Amino acid sequence: MDLYEYQARDLFEKYGVPVLPGIIADTPEEAKAAAKKIGGVVVVKAQVKTGGRGKAGGVKVAKNADEAYEAAKAILGLDIKGHVVQRVMVAAGASIEQEFYFSVLLDRSNRSYLSLCSVEGGMEIEQLAVEKPEALARVEVNPLTGIDKDKAVEIATAAKFPAELVDKVADVFVKLYDVYQGEGATLVEVNPLILDGNGNIIALDGKVTLDDNASEVRHPEHEELEDKGAADPLEAKAKESGLNYVKLDGEVGIIGNGAGLVMSTLDVVAYAGENHGGVKPANFLDIGGGASATVMAAGLDVILGDPQVKSVFVNVFGGITSCVAVADGIVKALEILGDTATKPLVVRLDGNQVEEGRAILAAANHPLVTLAAGMDEGADKAAELAAA
Repeated sequence: MDLYEYQARDLFEKYGVPVLPGIIADTPEEAKAAAKKIGGVVVVKAQVKTGGRGKAGGVKVAKNADEAYEAAKAILGLDIKGHVVQRVMVAAGASIEQEFYFSVLLDRSNRSYLSLCSVEGGMEIEQLAVEKPEALARVEVNPLTGIDKDKAVEIATAAKFPAELVDKVADVFVKLYDVYQGEGATLVEVNPLILDGNGNIIALDGKVTLDDNASEVRHPEHEELEDKGAADPLEAKAKESGLNYVKLDGEVGIIGNGAGLVMSTLDVVAYAGENHGGVKPANFLDIGGGASATVMAAGLDVILGDPQVKSVFVNVFGGITSCVAVADGIVKALEILGDTATKPLVVRLDGNQVEEGRAILAAANHPLVTLAAGMDEGADKAAELAAA
């Protein structure tokens, strides 16, 4: 889960990371009141989960409360890369002497953590990595030891911080790692981390991504940080039913048991779709080890609720759960859904009690269901029906 900037700022403050005062506002009037409370020069910043806010007009400096009102009026409702601004943060202004970059993230390829750091902050890190790779220090962080003061000094030195700043920034790096570890994050980024006119190191803008798996077990309070209004309604519905669902842009709905099988199904459907006008998978949906009528009905309800879906491919390998249970689940799920089920289903079953499972579906003879002998055949038939 990606956090808004104001949420990241609040987490930083909780862990002692130096930040500036900031107040959220949903209306120009609230922005004006926030500016009065903070006093002096403020910055009105669009709260959207995307980069490039400044270039899009989503960040404006205001010298007083009236200017903050006008800035918020201009920013609220602005479309920034498909994200409509519903909220702004009014933050205290800062006198910036230098801008730096720091992040710590999960390095999945090396099964470790990685810190990226540079004395050249302010620009997009992807651009910096391409144009000036030598200016970006990459330091591996052992998950067992993390970032203590010695490691933080190593990172600052590798990033070529001036000697007189190494100790200062190292203290902040340690606190930012505390955020990363303490909140179960996969990314904590500050761009820019600044040196102000008074010699203080301040996190001026932050980005935090939280691990949803950690949130469910160790941090149930993270649910309060979720912007349910901005969530995809189908993904939200699937989450309520305990389904592993990700919406994609295609036309063939996918249901499978096991992440590996579902990912393979996506590839096979995409390949088959090339022969039927380029149709593609519409989603990733893993029903896990169980395929009861309730679970199958919940899965079909989510997928059939997607107007882009033209057909559904149910691809299940019976292991612990037999194909009999899966077939019964499909039949009963269609009974539960009734007239709301209107799109064709292609079903491929294999594994434990496969013949018995196929016999149950054949006997039910539901007009929407087509049985497929194999995965390739099923993917091709689902793609054909979606293109029809």
